[in-house]
Amino acid sequence: MTAGANRAAINLDEFRQGWQIVALSVVGVAISINAALLYGFGVLVIPLEQAFGWQRSSLQAAITFLFGGAVIGLQLVGWLNMRFGMKRVTVLSLLSMALGYLATTLIGGSIWSLYFAFFMLPIIGMGALAVTWTQLLNLWFHRNRGLALAIGLSGTGITAALVPRLLSWGVDAWDWRAAFVILALLNVFVGIPLTLWWFRLPAVVDKAAHGRDQEPLSDAGPRLLITGMSFAEGLASPRFWICNVALSLVVSAVVGLVTSTVPMLRDKGLSAADAAVVFGYFGVSLILGRLVVGYLLDRLWPPGVAAISLSLPAVGCLIFLSGQTELGMLSVAAALIGLGAGAEFDIAAFLIARYFGLREYGRLFGLHQGLITVASAAAPLLFAAMLNLTSTYSAMLVYCTAASLLGAVLLLALGRSPLYELQPEAAKA
Repeated sequence: MTAGANRAAINLDEFRQGWQIVALSVVGVAISINAALLYGFGVLVIPLEQAFGWQRSSLQAAITFLFGGAVIGLQLVGWLNMRFGMKRVTVLSLLSMALGYLATTLIGGSIWSLYFAFFMLPIIGMGALAVTWTQLLNLWFHRNRGLALAIGLSGTGITAALVPRLLSWGVDAWDWRAAFVILALLNVFVGIPLTLWWFRLPAVVDKAAHGRDQEPLSDAGPRLLITGMSFAEGLASPRFWICNVALSLVVSAVVGLVTSTVPMLRDKGLSAADAAVVFGYFGVSLILGRLVVGYLLDRLWPPGVAAISLSLPAVGCLIFLSGQTELGMLSVAAALIGLGAGAEFDIAAFLIARYFGLREYGRLFGLHQGLITVASAAAPLLFAAMLNLTSTYSAMLVYCTAASLLGAVLLLALGRSPLYELQPEAAKA
């Protein structure tokens, strides 16, 4: 009874020691370019159309270039962190990204100037992408790693709630350039100061990399022994590719459902207001799913938790496919999709750290996120082709059901995790 209660309880010691790391990660994720510019882009579409005459369909392609730049940035950041240190790379990335936002105010003429800007921004700001904040949380948290990741990554919810309103205020008061100036100011006056004040790595000893101790920024926390696979070993591991394939399938389904749920509900005869109410359950369950799954990952078999949570969107798809028009059931379907969508990124960050260690986490997770980003960019094209071919959302829903279930089942093949956990150095003596 006591052991079970202890297992269920949240150990607060790590949070007392690392609360600043959690707070910094929330802010870092919230202002990261893939969150801030993605969620704020809708505010810019009409002002850019009015200013330059660019078509809305052409403007949407800018997000594909944003994803493309992120793929490249994610491959480089892990190496740069090892070479120059995470804190230095992060601060310089926040500064260069602020300068990049300001340079974006100079675009004009051809829409390719916008595409180039969106492509370059995540490259010059690579050190402030989510991979940095998940790596920082993974280093600081062991017993509460899943929950810490869930809290840190909830920064995207803050972005979705605040950034569009902030950018809209700036655009209404001035013009479209104000949006990029505001994003730059967030980096300069929020991101950089908090990173300089709160960014710390625990004292780590990496005996595996070069056969000798290495201690980057080892002025905080206990001395911990870092273990894990090398980058080459990770690439050669079937488990790594199981994670890549499984989560790419799930992400492709979630992206399609996120972008198609509201128009699909309108096709079912719902008013715009009712469709918005139903989709609101998606947002609420996304945050709830992230926190609940993060808590369970620390206490139960991670692939089992992942498989159950990531299969929930399939149930939501089946409800949509059943022809339901009742508001309550449609809200349940949207909530189930949100539960899976909220858990995916946390699960990915947790599994890469658990199964491959933190020795090469930045490079391995960066590659994984690059592949996920490709899936995210390709999914809307696939669903657009399905919609054009069938004139209904049924084919998309069938695909999303199959992809969610297959991805969830594949994760069960990961088996038991190796002991690639951070441990006090004294325990290894």
